[in-house]
Amino acid sequence: MKQLMLGNKAFARGLYEAGCSVVSSYPGTPSTEVTEEAAKYDEIYCEWAPNEKVAMEVAFGACLAGKRSFCGMKHVGLNVAADPLFTCSYTGVNAGLVICVADDPGMHSSQNEQDSRHHAIASKVPMLEPSDSGEAYEFAKKAFEISEEYDTPVIIKMCTRVAHSQSIVEPGERVLPPVKPYEKNIAKYVMMPGNAIRRHPFVEERTRKLIALAENCEFNRVEMGDTKLGIITSSTSYQYAKEVFGDKASILKLGMINPLPEKLILDFAEKVEKLIIIEELDPIIENHCKALGLTVTGKDVFPLEGEYSQNLIAGKLGVEIPKVSKMEETLPGRPPVMCAGCPHRGLFFTLAKNKCTVLGDIGCYTLGAVAPLSAMEMTLCMGASISSIHGFNKALGEEGEGKTVAVIGDSTFMHSGMTGLANIAYNQSNSTVIILDNSITGMTGHQQNPTTGYNIKGDPAGKIDLEALCRAMGFNRVRVVDPYDLTECDTVIKEELAAKEPSVIISRRPCALLKYVKHNKPLKVACDKCVGCKACMRLGCPAISMKDGKAVIDETLCVGCGVCEQMCKFGALKGQEV
Repeated sequence: MKQLMLGNKAFARGLYEAGCSVVSSYPGTPSTEVTEEAAKYDEIYCEWAPNEKVAMEVAFGACLAGKRSFCGMKHVGLNVAADPLFTCSYTGVNAGLVICVADDPGMHSSQNEQDSRHHAIASKVPMLEPSDSGEAYEFAKKAFEISEEYDTPVIIKMCTRVAHSQSIVEPGERVLPPVKPYEKNIAKYVMMPGNAIRRHPFVEERTRKLIALAENCEFNRVEMGDTKLGIITSSTSYQYAKEVFGDKASILKLGMINPLPEKLILDFAEKVEKLIIIEELDPIIENHCKALGLTVTGKDVFPLEGEYSQNLIAGKLGVEIPKVSKMEETLPGRPPVMCAGCPHRGLFFTLAKNKCTVLGDIGCYTLGAVAPLSAMEMTLCMGASISSIHGFNKALGEEGEGKTVAVIGDSTFMHSGMTGLANIAYNQSNSTVIILDNSITGMTGHQQNPTTGYNIKGDPAGKIDLEALCRAMGFNRVRVVDPYDLTECDTVIKEELAAKEPSVIISRRPCALLKYVKHNKPLKVACDKCVGCKACMRLGCPAISMKDGKAVIDETLCVGCGVCEQMCKFGALKGQEV
């Protein structure tokens, strides 16, 4: 029966029907739901790994054992997994290995806008690029076939609009292929130099075979229309081009984006008068066409940055179409802000009050950088806060020590913070690291992690004790604070910054949005005591506003955390009895 499916859900359905048996991923918007949906099938073993590198290595181990496997991540996660990716391109696979990478043009939830096609090209791994949910479903199944036939991992590149939009899918039945017996093969799987040098020619020959596949495969198709204009495109750009031009242009739609065909493109180019390349981000297709000697219009007209749209394509090519309104054109602006009752708010307020230099990390707590808290001064990549504070303090010595802290979430710490912390312990910088333990992976939608004690299905699992771990890594000073207690936070931060040795502070309070968290009743404002000083507004809590010179509490948002109550010198904010 045909269904409307989210792109990520359709992808997971394709994995299920292809007989995928093992899934290991790290959550990252916009890729997260692929693994969450796969976990709903009891026939598939699914897990959240500590990071993307581990996830890919787990998936590789599973394919080595003879079971079809998968790992998923967002574009910056593929950077972390690049180490195993580039080498398993050489080893090849036993059973099929499929990798999902979800790009984020427009940076809806990312720190950069990189184009993952470069990873496929550099690692010499085939990449498929669906343009809707139906293709995500089909490509996931076909990818396993390519993986096993050509002895290669296969990357499927999603993007925000394909991952998080819906289109029609007609699901089928699960077909479980026989387990491929593992056979010892040192020359194939042990990538020491003497073996690896013999595998490189295999990779180049495989690429030549894949180019031949790209010339005449179901992933790449020609849709002939008016031959005055020919468009070569892929992914969501194909959808936009179809909406703008319909049959008023001929289109070569590429679903296999690496390696790219040659004869297919040249033959298409001969049939049209003008050739336009429409692709988001970098000119991968365009440069390939130019290398084939073709004259094309591409990035000389279209931007290198951001998402495309029907309006953008029509505007750049001077085509009149009915204007499609954007959300921001009809809705008032709403800047991102930490939730009411967020446990990170009190901690960041304390750091800002003490004029600390805060080196931050990746997570919802990155919002500590925005006004009115404006407490974070650097965010680079997962785990960089800890490594960076060590370098910062080694460079400045006593000038930096006692004024600078690193903040990192519990999941991010498990992802890539431990090695940085080991460096501080080993090379002894006088650095203070604050682990923001909110008992969940918050930014990507409440996934479990190794510190929570639960696995992807919510079942009890191994739980890492952060305090014991930090002490075992060589830290004598490990403190735990409640970020709702401003006095305690202030005292502990001052004491640890004053200490002449490395230290760790664990700021522990569950995310306010977790279902099991029981909140206090909303606070009340005693209008006769409120003087309109706006001290409470310095927290940036969305539950607090001002009206007629007095503070106002939105009872639909307030969770009664009491942080603002501690700031009011006039006793105007009061908690209620539970």
